[in-house]
Amino acid sequence: RSQAFPGSDGLSTASCRAPSSMSYDYDLFVIGGGSGGLAAAKAAADLGAKVACADFVKPSPAGATWGLGGTCVNVGCIPKKLMHISSLYRETQMDAHGMGWETKSSHSWETMVSKVNDYIKSLNYGSKMDLRSKNVKYYNAFATFKDPHTLTLDNGKGQVEEASAKYILIACGGRPSYGDVPGTKECCISSDDIFWMKKAPGKTLVVGASYIALECAGFMAGFGFDVTVMVRSILLRGFDQDIAEMIGQYMERHGTKFARGMVPSKFEKLPNGQVKVFVNDAEYGIYDTVLMAIGRTGCAGQLNLEAAGLSYNPGNGKVVCNDSDQTSVPHIFAIGDVIEGKPELTPVAIQAGRLLCKRLFAGSSKKMDYMDVATAVFTPIEYGAVGYSEEDAQKALGKERIKVYYASANPLEWNLNPDDRSNDMGYMKLVVDKAEKEKVVGVHILGPNAGEIIQGLSVAIRCGVTKEHFDDCVGIHPTFAEAYTTMDQEKTETSALPTKGGC
Repeated sequence: RSQAFPGSDGLSTASCRAPSSMSYDYDLFVIGGGSGGLAAAKAAADLGAKVACADFVKPSPAGATWGLGGTCVNVGCIPKKLMHISSLYRETQMDAHGMGWETKSSHSWETMVSKVNDYIKSLNYGSKMDLRSKNVKYYNAFATFKDPHTLTLDNGKGQVEEASAKYILIACGGRPSYGDVPGTKECCISSDDIFWMKKAPGKTLVVGASYIALECAGFMAGFGFDVTVMVRSILLRGFDQDIAEMIGQYMERHGTKFARGMVPSKFEKLPNGQVKVFVNDAEYGIYDTVLMAIGRTGCAGQLNLEAAGLSYNPGNGKVVCNDSDQTSVPHIFAIGDVIEGKPELTPVAIQAGRLLCKRLFAGSSKKMDYMDVATAVFTPIEYGAVGYSEEDAQKALGKERIKVYYASANPLEWNLNPDDRSNDMGYMKLVVDKAEKEKVVGVHILGPNAGEIIQGLSVAIRCGVTKEHFDDCVGIHPTFAEAYTTMDQEKTETSALPTKGGC
């Protein structure tokens, strides 16, 4: 039932191929209907493979569930960005006041959530139609391994069936971690719930300092809610710490409160539905909503991988893959957030899935390059980055080889709002390798539309751009990003913040 594909051995080892004499229901079975899984399934189908995809969402502890499309579409990138954009309108109005506008408006959480959810449901439907148009068999069922080539599919309604495949792709992603603090799952929500909440969050405590924590805290504070972020240690671990602290300072100036150096010890649900929070077993405060954002755990541990002869890391629920996204079982692959040590980003999973299918079914040998992947953090002041952080560059290349250029620049419209923007500052820096003619190994930007700016600069990084290239480039005036073309201040351990620039 499966067919032979010329070039399906275009992987790192010949053992990647399943025995050609065996018959399977499918050439490729994808576990997970998120961005990466769907992209892989469709790419394989386009190349003539017989493909199936299983996706099943177990409800969150608070009861939230959703349709086909994975985290990004349903409880991640898409609703987060829409709510971020919505929350910025308040500050946009303040900036516009300095340009002659007098505006009066109010925000409805209920209307926003309804509109966002309707849009998400349209994407869910579109994903199903995409699979149907490409003849990909869709199972709304939870897949687990029965043996290395066979999966058990449980639709949660009493129907259980089996399917076999020559190749199996694990693309099940991850879910929010809750930790082990007593009362957490009974009293708290996560990012699985916030975007589908019909009722406004009210006074909110966000526990954690990840990008998910700060993004959610940022848009809720932007809507005017009383928001506190409880931070154990540093903000945005893994990101450039110079900029992480600036994000925290900006958020504090714009209404978000931070409780640093502490963690909750217990949660209690009150009769009126509010949550009492304890720190060191002493009452800390009472909140309408407590959002846990302390990290995510891969779902590999739920797949009965032992039956396939495959192990995983029980600490984070992830599997180890080689540079061909191949697990220790040659015909089983993995992409996306479920892989150990790879960027947890939607476009990464999509690209990895498509490239894998070209290797399996089209004779390609091109592998996913996980280096220099651009990303953006949609906090109230956006952060875009590609390449090394300042700290990671020093660790990887040596402190003596690294030079950092930096600059500040205010968006033009901020200058007409001195009452609200006097302490705000856009910021950017280039991390360069002195041993390679000042090749740029890291680019960072803090300011409006940082995600849009860093997407363009990421192409330059992949082309091997140097500081001289930036210097030779003529800026577009008046723009925020033109400051990249005139950077001449070197950042040192003792240097202060650069003098405010801009138009």
